[in-house]
Amino acid sequence: MTVLITGGAKCGKSRYSEEIFTGFTGKKYYIATMQPDGEEAQAAIARHRAQREGKGFVTIEQYFDLTEVCVPEGSGVLLECLGNLCANVLFGSYPKDAEKCICDGIRYLSERAECLVIVTNQVGSDGIDYAEGTMRYMKLLGEINRYAASLADVVAECVFGIPVFRKGRPLW
Repeated sequence: MTVLITGGAKCGKSRYSEEIFTGFTGKKYYIATMQPDGEEAQAAIARHRAQREGKGFVTIEQYFDLTEVCVPEGSGVLLECLGNLCANVLFGSYPKDAEKCICDGIRYLSERAECLVIVTNQVGSDGIDYAEGTMRYMKLLGEINRYAASLADVVAECVFGIPVFRKGRPLW
């Protein structure tokens, strides 16, 4: 099963995505995509680590190519988040096509994991024109989000910490 969780900043996406794994009895992996650059990133990483503490996740830091991640077949995988991964690949020195690289990685994980939960960000709905680089990022993340949603069995948008199901229904 593949689940896509979306929403705005600080809306409860992370907490909800972790709750999905409460009854999961297999090995659980948390793929962290946020690079620890700067105080704000380090604080967010520390907050997420504390939130996951005692929940049985093995953390894998992977900033670029998800096909390089080694997780056993049948495991549970929480990928957090596509927004960071998209920025890393688009603005980093990664030489591959960003959209293909990320979509190939999502497909790879969905084929290996018994339960794949993908966290992403809701961007582009404010209607504001931004600088060219930001617009390129928003377009790319929108394309990747659409791909992930098409692959997902369940798509939920977190609103004030409450999941609103847009596709499918949870089995948990």
